[in-house]
Amino acid sequence: MIDLHTHVLCGIDDGPPDMVGSVAMAEMAVAEGVGTLVATPHVRPDHPRVVPREVPERVWQLQSTLDRYELPLRVLPGGEVALGPALELSDDDLRAVTLGGNGATLLIETPHGPLPPLFEEHVDAVADRGFVVVLAHPELNPDLQADPDRLGRLVARGSLVQLTARSLREPRRSRARALAARALERGWAHALATDSHSADWRAPRLGSQLDAARRAHGRLADVLTWSLTAAPAAILQGERPGPPPATGRRLRRR
Repeated sequence: MIDLHTHVLCGIDDGPPDMVGSVAMAEMAVAEGVGTLVATPHVRPDHPRVVPREVPERVWQLQSTLDRYELPLRVLPGGEVALGPALELSDDDLRAVTLGGNGATLLIETPHGPLPPLFEEHVDAVADRGFVVVLAHPELNPDLQADPDRLGRLVARGSLVQLTARSLREPRRSRARALAARALERGWAHALATDSHSADWRAPRLGSQLDAARRAHGRLADVLTWSLTAAPAAILQGERPGPPPATGRRLRRR
């Protein structure tokens, strides 16, 4: 499996404080069935220690450490870029934090609070510079929860979508769970990831979260697998994923 959104790099944002914590996350990811993990530190003003052009070197340092421990995990560079910096940073800085270092695909942070004015237009402005936008965890946004079709319109305009796996484990009345399930059913979602921050807080338990999601949303089993394998693999290559598998119909109770 591929985990497209993690904060595994140490000491620069709200991920682990040191390399020991990064290795602990990597060990957990491997135990959960992850073979490729993308390091996506926050690129935004409140995390000034995240310097885009330093991210590839930091990933290399982590990979070298994991190789010494003989952990079978590939770590790739990336970033979770807030929309403001995405509009302000140079193309070279943005390319340094594209997913997998592919130079084309940017993970853009969807705000947890109300969407700013002209959100769609600003996303389009990033895309107009030649980048493919992947929206991070849009199911957590209250404006999109209130208007799910707005997410569909963003996808129609060209954005890809990354959902957080634990959203599908929320209580049945959770609006995040409802939007995540709808996105998968409608073909609006393209990747599932942990958004993990440490081995203790938002841990990288992707396999366990997948199992729970399959139990809760059995009709989505095939698309869930696709969103952790074929689709993120295409994204890392700088390509748009092909169409997702058809979702099964819920059986009626008699």
